[in-house]
Formats: sequence, structure tokens, C-alpha cells
Amino acid sequence: MSISVSQQLVTATQKLGAVSETPRLDAELLMAHALGISRNDMLLRARDLDVPASFAAVLERRLAHEPVAYIRGYQEFWDLTLAVTPDTLIPRGDSETLIEASIAYFSDKLPPTRILDLGTGSGALLLAALSVFQTAEGVAIDASERALAVAKGNSERLGFGEMANFLHRSWRDDEWAADLGRFDLILCNPPYVELDADLAPQVRDHEPASALFAGVDGMEEYNILIPQLSELLSPAGIAIFEIGKGQDVAVMRLAQQNGYAAEPHRDLAGIVRAISMVNPAS
Repeated sequence: MSISVSQQLVTATQKLGAVSETPRLDAELLMAHALGISRNDMLLRARDLDVPASFAAVLERRLAHEPVAYIRGYQEFWDLTLAVTPDTLIPRGDSETLIEASIAYFSDKLPPTRILDLGTGSGALLLAALSVFQTAEGVAIDASERALAVAKGNSERLGFGEMANFLHRSWRDDEWAADLGRFDLILCNPPYVELDADLAPQVRDHEPASALFAGVDGMEEYNILIPQLSELLSPAGIAIFEIGKGQDVAVMRLAQQNGYAAEPHRDLAGIVRAISMVNPAS
């Protein structure tokens, strides 16, 4: 006798409770993926659909702590659906704080004409910003060629091909920014995790370490990048950096030491998730 999707979701949710904080959601997303239909469609028809043979394999992958986004091959961010691979961080809703902060900043100003995304990964921040500021041109850099390939593919698939330029560069190299010019909006989600941080297995064992870890205190990349912003930020522009929980005081102090007026921005959970930096006279 075949098992309905509705029945299997109950069993899968129970199993996933051991590895996930959102077991029911994971079960539903993976089932819809295995069926090749949307989650909403799957839920509407759950009592009438049979469980596909492929579901067992994707469930086992999740039980081994592999993130749902890597199993499905994509993740929603802002209003975009982005391809992701183990070469890129998985875009998270917390990072939308940077886009919201940029919208607030430019609400009473002319929109940005040039946007820079430092460490673009999947392209999430740049493409979300370009979807908001549709007359801007964007530049994104990343030290990983494979991540850049993912970002460029997302840009082309979503129709941003003429607006975005992707460059293989590392901000640890000399003269990496010499030919970039200045930008009205700079976005950055750098590595900011402490080396000894206790991360969930789905993050520690699957997402790229080079995009996660930033020295003993998690401040390594901020210490490199923030002093260089003066060569990149236009006089009336804004730079917005994502930060880890509890890093707001240290990052704001660093920004102020480099001559910027710094402001914290909270995510939906009330955690300070981003720091914006502007020239005091702007």
C-alpha cells in the first residue's frame, strides 16, 4: 500500500527533529523538491499524492546535516530565488537588514548610481540591491572563482546581466581596489566567525570555511576592509557591513576610529546585524 505525502511528512518531521530547529518546514521543502512542485501546491494536494522514490535519499542527506538549500540547489532571498552551491554561503533573511538599511538611507536622497558588493558569494546582496535601485550599476568581487560563477549565473538568469560586473579579486591583495573607482553604496557580508566558535554541523561541515572564519575574534576582515573604505566610498555614500551577534561595539569603534559616523541596524529578532558607515559631513 502506498504512503501518502501527508503521512510521510509526519514521519519525516519526527526524524528531522534530531537535526533541525524547523523539522516540519524542512520536511515540506524537501518533499516539494522531490515531487518537483511548489511547496504550496504540495500542501494542497498532500493527501492525494504518493511519496516519490527520490524522497528517501534527500531525507537522508538532511539527516546527515546537509542544509536544505544545498539539497534543493537554491535559496530565496529578498524577492529573488538564487542558486547556491557548497562554494557559496547560504543567503539568510538576517542579511536583508543591509538592504533595508540602504533603502532607508536613500529614501530622501538621489538613488545610488554605483553599488559595490564585497565578497559576493551567490550574489545575494548585489542582486537584491539592484532589484531595488534599478538605475544603478553594480560591481561584485570575490576571492573564489567558483562562487563568482554561481553569482554570475544568478545575475544572468534573473536578468541583471547588463547591470552587474563580477570580478575575481581578494581584498588581501595589494592594489585590489585601485581601478574600481568610488561607489554610493557598499555592501559587505564578510567572514566574521571566531575560529573556535561552536557552530551547528550544517554550517561547520557544509558551508565554505573561507566565507565563515575571521581570526580569533572574528574581526580580521573588518580590520582589513574598513580602513580602505576611504578609497572606495563616495563623499555622500554609505557602506553597510553585516556583523555577528555581539560585534557591534567593536565594529562601530573601528568605524569611528577611521573617521566614519556609524549606526547599528537590527534584524527582525532585534539583534544588531549590520553597521552602516557614512562620512560625518554627508
